[in-house]
Amino acid sequence: MVTNSHSIWGVRLATLGIWALAAASLAYWGLRLSAHAPALAVPVAAPAVLAPDAQALARLLGAVPAQAPVAAPVSSRFALVGVLAGRESGGGAALIAVDGKPARPFRVGATVDAGLVLQALGPRQARLGASVDGPATVTLEMPQRK
Repeated sequence: MVTNSHSIWGVRLATLGIWALAAASLAYWGLRLSAHAPALAVPVAAPAVLAPDAQALARLLGAVPAQAPVAAPVSSRFALVGVLAGRESGGGAALIAVDGKPARPFRVGATVDAGLVLQALGPRQARLGASVDGPATVTLEMPQRK
């Protein structure tokens, strides 16, 4: 029996081509399906709900405002905890507690509270005023040692 060698090689090459296309298709879809999806955009957060001002609403509806509480003296809001005064330079720092909060260091010239600046330091005192050069409005003394 005589066979045509051209037809056998043609069938073999066609089979090889079909299997190569099948392998390429499998690799393409495998890579495509295993890839991570693109990250979605982060949704924008809804704006925070504003709480109504109860006092303004009461005034709008005709409520009579209560008498304002008497403000505490300015000096009672501050407590001098420590002083590091420069004898020759006039500089230094003071540990001052404001409104019962933990004490923080303030250098001479730094704003301690709204409208008050640390003007000068003494051995056991600190003077506060509206500006560095103006008159002292509050003088803080350290508590006496026991």
